[in-house]
Parts: sequence; C-alpha cells; structure tokens
Amino acid sequence: MANNVIKVTKAAAGKYQHTVEVGPHKLIADAPSAFGGDDAGFVPHDLLAAALGACTAVTLNMYAGRKEMPLEKVDVDVTAGEQDGAYVFNRTIKYYGDLSAEQKESLNKIADKCPVHKALSGEIKIVTESN
Repeated sequence: MANNVIKVTKAAAGKYQHTVEVGPHKLIADAPSAFGGDDAGFVPHDLLAAALGACTAVTLNMYAGRKEMPLEKVDVDVTAGEQDGAYVFNRTIKYYGDLSAEQKESLNKIADKCPVHKALSGEIKIVTESN
C-alpha cells in the first residue's frame, strides 16, 4: 500500500472550504449551503462515495485485463445517504463488452475486493497524532 500524504488545509475562501492535496492533485471540500457552507466543492461523504466508485472501476478493469476478459468499459454509480440510522452506499455497476454471465458474476465478486470496499466493510484502524 502506498503511503501517500493527503494534506487537508483551510482554503482562503469560504467558512468551511478546505483544499485537499495529494501530490500534484488538488480539490476543494466544503459543506453544503444548507449547513452554512458555500457548496463550493465535494462534501466529505461524496469523497468517500467517489473513492468507492473509482476504486471499484479501477479494480474491475485491472482484473478483467489480467483475465483477458472482453470488458470494454465499466461504469460505477454510487448513491449515498442515511438509512435506518446508518450511512449506506448503494453501488450499481454497468459492464460493457461481450461478457458471459459467468464473467459478470466473477467481476461482481471482485468488485467487493477493491481496497476501499474492504475498508468500508471491515474494521478500520485510525491513528490520530496532534501537536
């Protein structure tokens, strides 16, 4: 596992806006206007849902390539929200290509093995350091 440093710093603008940096890549996180933010960027839950969708798609493409499956592309939609007191992610996967039912079943099993899915489904260890 890569040990990337994800830096989150207060942005110059907005009450809740923060800049998220990973190496040369940057994005803005913010709170929605309903919660006092400017709705100028991703809300944290959306970032988590995006991580699940992106990780799923990349994992499936890598697996299909290794297995020489005729997967042309894969689309992953993730909806997220509260349900029965828990935060729930619903993931929908659409495969393109001349795939058999067995290949699609195999891909569906692999989707649950993407690292973000595994982290969301299991125990996560978070170590907090402060100064």
